Amino acid sequence: MMEQASPLMQNLRRSVVWFVAFGLVLVTSSIGLSRFLETETPAVSLALDPFNVDALVAEITRDLNDTNNAPDLDASLARARGALAFDLADARLYSLIGEIEYRQGEEDEAYQLFDQARKLSKTEIHALQRSISRAVETGDLSRAVAEIDILLRRWPDQFSTISEGMPTILSSRDGYQAVLTAITKEAPWRGSLFVALNKTPQGLDVANRLLLDLIGSPAPPKSSELTDVIAGYLSQKQYEQAYRLFLFSLTDEERKLGGYIFNSTFEPEPSGKPFDWQVGNQSGLEITFADSQNAVEGEGGATVRFLNTPVKNAALQQYIELPPGSYKISLIASARNLKLPKDLFWSIKCLGPAGEIARFNVPEGTFNRQKLSRDFSVGPTGCPMQVLKLDTAAIAESWRFRYIGTLVMHKLSIERLAS
Repeated sequence: MMEQASPLMQNLRRSVVWFVAFGLVLVTSSIGLSRFLETETPAVSLALDPFNVDALVAEITRDLNDTNNAPDLDASLARARGALAFDLADARLYSLIGEIEYRQGEEDEAYQLFDQARKLSKTEIHALQRSISRAVETGDLSRAVAEIDILLRRWPDQFSTISEGMPTILSSRDGYQAVLTAITKEAPWRGSLFVALNKTPQGLDVANRLLLDLIGSPAPPKSSELTDVIAGYLSQKQYEQAYRLFLFSLTDEERKLGGYIFNSTFEPEPSGKPFDWQVGNQSGLEITFADSQNAVEGEGGATVRFLNTPVKNAALQQYIELPPGSYKISLIASARNLKLPKDLFWSIKCLGPAGEIARFNVPEGTFNRQKLSRDFSVGPTGCPMQVLKLDTAAIAESWRFRYIGTLVMHKLSIERLAS
């Protein structure tokens, strides 16, 4: 029969159990606090838990990215290799060691480490970026695009880090074809690519070529892409390129709406492209388009309903391209109880030094299918392209000048006159 332990021994055992439990709580708390601090203060996190690899990676990365202080590459290398001994499957450690050796001039060894990181995690961000850069430098542009696709599918906010290499890629036949194939397959970075290309004249030409090659593909140009590139050409005053891209982008049905004024009967809803109707964001009026089948009493066109408030600036506009010559602009319109405290008018203004070349006012009152017209001419210089606008003469939004009533524009057309 075993002897019962003395009270002293029982107290001693309880103390040992308590100290062990307390120690476990401290360790657990330190690890938890270390995890909490690993991103913002990795040095403190490592002091609490020397085995916190996330904190170690964050601290070494911060040191390498510090532009004010040169990092101690040897010390960082020793720390990263020490952590690797305890975690051979962490791709970030291979990538960090590779970056340090790359900065030390050991490029061959560095790229071997980047490749190892990619084997463990094909989306390891830094290894991917270095691999893309090397593929561009060595001319392996198909591989570069494939890896860009992997990078941006996993890290969509990283487009800016690879955008500088895009001109080099797209200037090559293989690189261009690889990019075209990727965006045809609806690569999620397609939109970012067009935004980046629209910033320079050279980029606009590449974007234009991509859009033309996408016509008829399984992923045809999006209206927003066409609008942005056309607007980019207009901002660069490359008017011919802008108008040509618009014409090439039209479907067979849209081509039927062509003329000096596109969609002169205001029937289909506007696409928003600069050479189609653009509706201004006005709080004092509403503009709706209706075809003859859906319109009241079979009268199609654009209906402008004024809301008894001041109206300033353009309500409706379209870019047009008229070569030098003599023309007539005509409007067929109806109105109900139209009250215009300041003029409501259509104008044609040159995108050049010639300025405004035509204007005619819309009358007040109630009328049905009234025809208004005005002759004008485009000179041989100073007017490479024009903008057609429905505008008001109000220069301030004074409540003394409130626009009231409804205007229905059935057709607005321009015809060239014999010289």
